[in-house]
Amino acid sequence: ITNDESEDELPSREERANARLGEQGAGEGINEGAVTEKTEGGDGQRDGEETEQPDQTSVSSNKPRKKKKKRKTKKTAAGETQEDNNLEDIDSLLEKIEDTNGLSQQTQSGIIADSRPLLYVEHRNLNPENELKRYFGARAVLGDQRPRQRQRQYVRSTWLTAPKNTWPRYSKTGIAMQLVDTRRGVQYFTFEHHREYQQVQFKFLDAVESMDPNNIVLLLQMNPYHVDSLLQLSDVCRMQEDQEMARDLIERALYSLECAFHPVFSLTSGTCRLDYRRPENRAFFLALFKHLIFLEKRGCPRTALEFCKLILSLDPENDPLCVLLLIDFLALRAREYSFLTRMFQEWESHRNLSQLPNFAFSVPLAYFFLSRQEECSELELSQARERATQLIQLALIMFPSVLMPLLDHCSVQPDARVASHPFFGLNAQISQPPALNQLTALYVGRTHALWKDAAVMAWLETNVHEVLHMVDARDPLVEESEHRRKMRYQSAPRNIYRHVILSEMKEATAALPLEVTSQPVMGFDPLPPLDSIVSYTRPERTTHPPNESTLSLFFRSLLPNFNLQGDMRHNGDEEAGAGQDLNQGVNRLMAAMRDMLANIQFQEPPRDDNPEGDGDWD
Repeated sequence: ITNDESEDELPSREERANARLGEQGAGEGINEGAVTEKTEGGDGQRDGEETEQPDQTSVSSNKPRKKKKKRKTKKTAAGETQEDNNLEDIDSLLEKIEDTNGLSQQTQSGIIADSRPLLYVEHRNLNPENELKRYFGARAVLGDQRPRQRQRQYVRSTWLTAPKNTWPRYSKTGIAMQLVDTRRGVQYFTFEHHREYQQVQFKFLDAVESMDPNNIVLLLQMNPYHVDSLLQLSDVCRMQEDQEMARDLIERALYSLECAFHPVFSLTSGTCRLDYRRPENRAFFLALFKHLIFLEKRGCPRTALEFCKLILSLDPENDPLCVLLLIDFLALRAREYSFLTRMFQEWESHRNLSQLPNFAFSVPLAYFFLSRQEECSELELSQARERATQLIQLALIMFPSVLMPLLDHCSVQPDARVASHPFFGLNAQISQPPALNQLTALYVGRTHALWKDAAVMAWLETNVHEVLHMVDARDPLVEESEHRRKMRYQSAPRNIYRHVILSEMKEATAALPLEVTSQPVMGFDPLPPLDSIVSYTRPERTTHPPNESTLSLFFRSLLPNFNLQGDMRHNGDEEAGAGQDLNQGVNRLMAAMRDMLANIQFQEPPRDDNPEGDGDWD
């Protein structure tokens, strides 16, 4: 039913709509109103059209009835002001209901008001196909998928990813989610591993220690939805340049976790929390992060931004994966400039976002892009230009080491005054702390392509010269910023190291300290928190003496209970005797193998009398 029909049918149903809106809640009133509009619309059409035959189908008589209905409503509405008033009452009631639900009103200009929470996540923006349809059209994205989807077996409907026909059939994996606590309107959840899943997890850890990816593949054949195995194997596929398989494994991990969601766990509300200190929760964070990286590389920055907001809403205070270093880049790529400026305004007071180089430079860039939008008023454009100029100068004063690497990545040669000035020279990069080097390298390596526009470079050049005037005039702000750089950024927190490792930006990875690069980093749990909350532990494995021979290790790989040194378990004389007999038999076998290896003689290959040969291959 189109909007024109619904608007025409509203005046004839104001009493029923008023009663329905008064009796029911917000969400139920709107949903059931849509259903009753369709059913009552048919009754209204039959009442107003006595000439129509009752045995006509709705499809064949839809258009003529629509035209006649429009003509009738125009005539009656012109003479009756009471129905217009009732229609305005219904509209006002609907507006009140939407306001109470926290939903934003869409104005005539298409700009959505900022009535939703900052980290509100929309379901439709979690589907990359919706973004690709806006770019290329539904026919180019879907192709001939629709006929095949009708024959697909029934699968559970999910928001994070769509299950594929090529995936194994889903069954209960042993993962569940529990509601831990509710405080101040915020709900705290945690994933839990049942006993059978714990056993699979122990096998997975053994497979990882074996350093053989084939063991993980074998484990996944038996347990196709084990999350950590999917994450680890995805990294292996990505290193082997199999991007499609790597992305598919991450989507399967997300599907497995979403099927275990608690009934009241909400992706969109922004009030559901997960504690990263619990090992069971980390897989969800990591799967979301790896998925948004694939989405950004696939050319879906708007969808990636929505996933980034979702990760941040799960733990906005601690931000275990430090997605604050990424969200500004995704907002600029998706052209969500208003979201980025709003986030800076709301969070600057308690999160000091201006002390991060990425926000210090991205926010003025967002204001600059806003100042070039034609649909804004002249006052808004001038305010955006003024704000952009003010913030970019503060960023250049606070982080002068960003300019030269940024120009170098953009293949732009600075003029002689800028290149020779010590404020932006090589000394600015050498004198700053190593932690700040990681942040600036991460930002420049990730976002330099956004600065290549000629208009952006001209605007940046103007402000660079203004900053040099302030430096030459010994502005007190310059000295204060230098003092803050030396006092802060002494060492980066662990979540920043974790973010750099997951991002795999070579500029930032090279700046990691030795204590991070010297320890092994696993893709399923990079740099686990030092204060982890462990709910179950891996059983201790029997320790073996370090001075074992190669043959002893070989036999242990065949016989896990083999013990050359004769350390037998004393659980009874019978068991001890059986172990002794086994060890004696294996010792005799080893002695026989030593004799065999000692008597092996290698014969020299026969010498050919004609070394040059006749040039023919057998």
